[in-house]
Amino acid sequence: MQISTKETVELIVTATLIFLLAPAFVLIYVNLYNQRKKKLVEEKALLESQFQQELLKTQVEMQEQTLNHISREIHDNVTQVLSFVKLNLAIPAKATPEQAEQKISESRNLVAQVINDLRDLSKSLSYEHIMQLGLVQTMEIETSRVNKSGIINIILAIGGNARNLGEERELVLFRIFQEALNNTLKHSGAKQLKISLDYFDHLFNLTIQDNGVGFPAHSLNKSGSGLRNIVNRAALIGADAVIDSAPGKGCCIKITIDPLTQYTHANGNHYSPG
Repeated sequence: MQISTKETVELIVTATLIFLLAPAFVLIYVNLYNQRKKKLVEEKALLESQFQQELLKTQVEMQEQTLNHISREIHDNVTQVLSFVKLNLAIPAKATPEQAEQKISESRNLVAQVINDLRDLSKSLSYEHIMQLGLVQTMEIETSRVNKSGIINIILAIGGNARNLGEERELVLFRIFQEALNNTLKHSGAKQLKISLDYFDHLFNLTIQDNGVGFPAHSLNKSGSGLRNIVNRAALIGADAVIDSAPGKGCCIKITIDPLTQYTHANGNHYSPG
């Protein structure tokens, strides 16, 4: 069956259009792909920048909070003890040798107490001690120091086999603890704070619960920046934060992390502790 001249022309035109349009479609596709890739790269760079800025902010705030604690501790504890030692060593001329020895012994014990207190404080001077000691030991040191102050009673419980969650995650978790403690001391009127660190096979929970006055759940969005910071910082490290409170029933903050979940690392990579 012969093809007419008209059909031949149509075939030639169609083939020509296909050959002409195919490269155009390829160029359009490549251009759209490059634009999408560029957008993803820019979004990733923005997330990395936000992560690094938030991490630096966390470090600075943690240092400020720690230095405030240290300042109060030195003023309320160390200074008073050393002043008492000074008075104690002003031994009256009429004191018997036994009385003098007793005062010297008391002063020696007080100085030893101050040395231990200062040693504990020195461990809190920098966020780097978290990287060196790990979250559990750092929390133990911090809760022990706060308990010595008598301001509030902190109960710390460790469940499961503690393991490293990643330096940056542990830094943020410790800052969340500091933020929660600060909120408790300022607003809750609580006498007790219960902290649980629970390590499961594929899950980690940090629970912070006080026995203070609490607040209505609907007012959470209107609350201060402290609670909002806790939620934002939890998201920063790939964690979920749930804050539960009611009038007269205190406040409970629960941070949940899947240790295998990736989050954006400050150096630009995705990070998940192994």
